[in-house]
Amino acid sequence: MDILSLRDVSKIYGELKALDQINLKVEKGEWIAIMGPSGSGKTTMMNIIGCMDKPSLGEVILDGTDITKRSQKELTEVRRDKIGLVFQQFHLVNYLTALENVMMAQYYHSMPDEEEAMEALREVGLADRAKHLPNQLSGGEQQRVCIARALINHPALLLADEPTGNLDEKNEYLVMDIFEKLHNAGSSIIVVTHDPEVGDEAERMIVLEHGRIAREEKKKRQRPVIAE
Repeated sequence: MDILSLRDVSKIYGELKALDQINLKVEKGEWIAIMGPSGSGKTTMMNIIGCMDKPSLGEVILDGTDITKRSQKELTEVRRDKIGLVFQQFHLVNYLTALENVMMAQYYHSMPDEEEAMEALREVGLADRAKHLPNQLSGGEQQRVCIARALINHPALLLADEPTGNLDEKNEYLVMDIFEKLHNAGSSIIVVTHDPEVGDEAERMIVLEHGRIAREEKKKRQRPVIAE
């Protein structure tokens, strides 16, 4: 079953085709990496998949919903309900603790639940840092708070943009280890990255050039078998 399907998707700005007839299917539970040089269309594709923009042409089906036919308000609701976003820049609220930053995502989705938020921090190894403010956390710890925040509402798709871009090697390893555990538990993951080592962790690599899919590579990682 597909969690995401792009059908003949193009994004056109004047005479520039940022995306040109993209066709892509992502199966439920799959981990893919989207790679390519600057200007290849990675950010545009991520913005469309993440319901932050709409294509000029084509269809985008996310978890059974055609998001190309939705208003901006409806796209915001789809993004809130179906997508967990992780960015290179952490976007944490400076005056809120790690726990409160995670609970803030619950507030916009349903009702804050401190126990559930604490469990999300525990899953990323930060239970002992729950009461710390962002400026009291390392870059790697802040990114792990962001992952906990992205996962708190159980999204259909985790979408990460350069999630290790601001991290040292040790923290990059910790973040990728979390992604591996999520994948093994059945999460659907799309990572947009410049980093070949991060791309190699996925099941499948999609390489963009000039707004088109230049090639696809199957990687060594296998999809886990999840009991129904």
